[in-house]
Amino acid sequence: MKRLLSFMAAATVAAAMSAQTTVRGSKTFDNFYIGINGGLATKTTGYSWMNNLNSNAGLRIGKNITPVFGMLIESNAYFSNKPYESRGTAVRFLNTSLLGTINLSNWFASYTGEPRPFEVIALYGAGWGHAFSNNERPIYNSITSKAAIDFAFNFGTDNEWQFYIEPAMIYSINGNGFEGTEYNINRSMFQVNCGFVYKFMNSNGTHNFALVQERSQEEIDGLNAQINALRGDVYDLENVIADKDQQIAFLRTSLDNQRAMNETNDHGTNLQPTVQFRQNMSVIDPAQYAPIERIAQYMESNPDAKVEILGYASPEGPKDFNQELSEDRAEVVMKALVEKYHIPANRLSCKGMGATDKLFEQVEFNRVSTFNDKAR
Repeated sequence: MKRLLSFMAAATVAAAMSAQTTVRGSKTFDNFYIGINGGLATKTTGYSWMNNLNSNAGLRIGKNITPVFGMLIESNAYFSNKPYESRGTAVRFLNTSLLGTINLSNWFASYTGEPRPFEVIALYGAGWGHAFSNNERPIYNSITSKAAIDFAFNFGTDNEWQFYIEPAMIYSINGNGFEGTEYNINRSMFQVNCGFVYKFMNSNGTHNFALVQERSQEEIDGLNAQINALRGDVYDLENVIADKDQQIAFLRTSLDNQRAMNETNDHGTNLQPTVQFRQNMSVIDPAQYAPIERIAQYMESNPDAKVEILGYASPEGPKDFNQELSEDRAEVVMKALVEKYHIPANRLSCKGMGATDKLFEQVEFNRVSTFNDKAR
């Protein structure tokens, strides 16, 4: 019992030590494995080892809770009656154990993110033994205890396989024809088994534990700086998109005005195309020359027509500033008609109308005479 308590204390220390390695969180059914084993056993004392070998085979299912600490359930069947008298059954004895495991390699050298090619693993725990019989010999049940060392070799593409060699001591603590409860070398057998283990796939995409990538504060600061820079780029792009959206709105309004102008010409009514300006500016955007060109074309086809250019500003801002801005806009459109399209200045006039409550700042071109007036 003292040895069992010592093992539990060692397991607790192992779990605490393993916590120093930051492992990526695993789910309930991660890090399970299954294995088979087989080998030979002999009574530790009182008999010749080489002349009284007892063959056995077993199955184990286990789970690694951390890279250091784990547990497994194992059951082994023993086939030979040596060195005892025959009990008349194919399987003489069955031993089923619950064992705790400590990966000594990961405990002392820490876990590096994948299993080492060679590892040493300690096992200890208690179990239940059952001796079969189909003759007059009694059936025995006993509490057993096993202490072992696995010399394990990991292999496979993702180290999903493991081969191990396991020397072990197995005690019958009570029962099985013995009186009292104790660890006694005379109630034990020495066993050497070999086995294979397969580790199931985990939620992390591997067959083993995966480490969390730890970063220094300097790396974290660098990543934060990159994030902030990207945020700045996004902000700049949003501004560019907003500017493009405004340009698209200008173009759509201009197109609507041109369509309206075409309808006006078709029906013989007043000519009223519109030129859009940016906020607080009196510079003509390249896309806004289309309505100006329509005016020029109309005046060329109607030599007697005269046009008055009315400039406007948005309602925001001081009244004097808006008046001056509206005058500048009217003048710049008239200047474009004279210099770019060679319309005689005496056929043009301009006037600043100050602020307007229209959604977009604009300059309207109002033909002074009707189609039926001086054009005839």
